[in-house]
Amino acid sequence: MVAALLLAARPVAAAAQDAARFLAGQTKTCVKCVLVGAPLKQRDLSGDDLTGADLSRAVMHRAKLGGAKLNGANLTDANLNKTDLKTASLVGAKAENAMFYGSNLSAADLSGADLVDAKMQTAFLIRAKLDHAKISEALLTEARLDDASLQGADLSRTNLVQASLRRANLAGADLDNAGLVNAVLREANLRGAKLTQADLYGADLSGADLTGADLSGARLTGAILTGAIMTGVKLSGTLMPDGSVHD
Repeated sequence: MVAALLLAARPVAAAAQDAARFLAGQTKTCVKCVLVGAPLKQRDLSGDDLTGADLSRAVMHRAKLGGAKLNGANLTDANLNKTDLKTASLVGAKAENAMFYGSNLSAADLSGADLVDAKMQTAFLIRAKLDHAKISEALLTEARLDDASLQGADLSRTNLVQASLRRANLAGADLDNAGLVNAVLREANLRGAKLTQADLYGADLSGADLTGADLSGARLTGAILTGAIMTGVKLSGTLMPDGSVHD
């Protein structure tokens, strides 16, 4: 019995030792480490491997995480404001209510990540990959998502006011009740997207592909649809750019 307990304790002790070495800057690898609430403000963690680590409530404000591996990491309630996350991998990461204000996630991979209620105002997500990510009720006001891939992503009730989504791939995405006031969606792929009850007041959809999209009940007042592909679009009860309501 005692021997069994000792054997079980070894992995725990080793993990704690890894975490201590990482916090001391002695290693760049801390897979599945417990770093809850860790003080990592302005730390250079470029290229570090934090796969599966628990970084919930960690403070990484202005940290350098370019190229870091955070696949499956827990970033719930973490502070990543103004953090450099360019080309970082956060596949399947859990980042509910995390703060990414003004952070640079350009070319980062957040496929399947949980970003529900995340605070990402003015963040850079240019060419980022967010396929099938959960981003509902998040704040992405004035965020840059040009050329980003958000296929099948859940963006329901997300605030994307004045966000830039030029050429973004939103095929099959859920944008139900999303706020897209004055958003730029030029040449965006919205094929089969759900935009029911979405607020697209003043949005620029020039050249966007809306084939098969559902805009039932959406507000398109003042929206620009020049060159947009509208084949098979559902417009039941939609408030059109000229102020009329579609049948």
